[in-house]
Amino acid sequence: MKAVRSLREMTRILDSDPRLRKLCLIKKDEKGYTRSVLSRFIRKIGEDNLNKIIEEKVIKLLKSNATKDFDAVLDASFIKAWSTRHPTDSQTGYSDAEARVGRAGRMFALGYKLHLSIDAKSMLPLANVFASANQNEKKHSLTLLEKTRKILSKSKSKIRSVIADSQYSDQKLRNAVAQAVISVSVKPETGG
Repeated sequence: MKAVRSLREMTRILDSDPRLRKLCLIKKDEKGYTRSVLSRFIRKIGEDNLNKIIEEKVIKLLKSNATKDFDAVLDASFIKAWSTRHPTDSQTGYSDAEARVGRAGRMFALGYKLHLSIDAKSMLPLANVFASANQNEKKHSLTLLEKTRKILSKSKSKIRSVIADSQYSDQKLRNAVAQAVISVSVKPETGG
């Protein structure tokens, strides 16, 4: 399943994806939740409580899994901010002051990055870190790794290896795990 980038997209998916409908306890003939319901839920419950609920569900799923050693895949996904750039500072958001300009594929855009740790086999999200788009993946790699370890230890499991792209290439991350499969970004040589 790809990352859901907005509440509007989530409502469309809730109307069509039977797995997500089942996960959200929506019956077969029942209409999915509206954007306003989802928005109110997020506001009322708060970020910390929502993270606790998600963590509890992930731990429950991990405990039901027979696997005790996991290969964690680290990656970041760009999330567009619903704001325009500030008129006096083109690197920040106008109505969303925390949004920053960062790389979104081959372009630059205003938004955030969702850094995820995912089990390579089941594709189950293990942990996440949410940051402004201008921050490099290396900055959040150790935090993401520690959050992943915390979740896995609560389910009596552990990390076997970490797999990531070159944006996560950092010696501190490599030293923090027994096995790291991280591509190294090589700068092209200049002819002289």
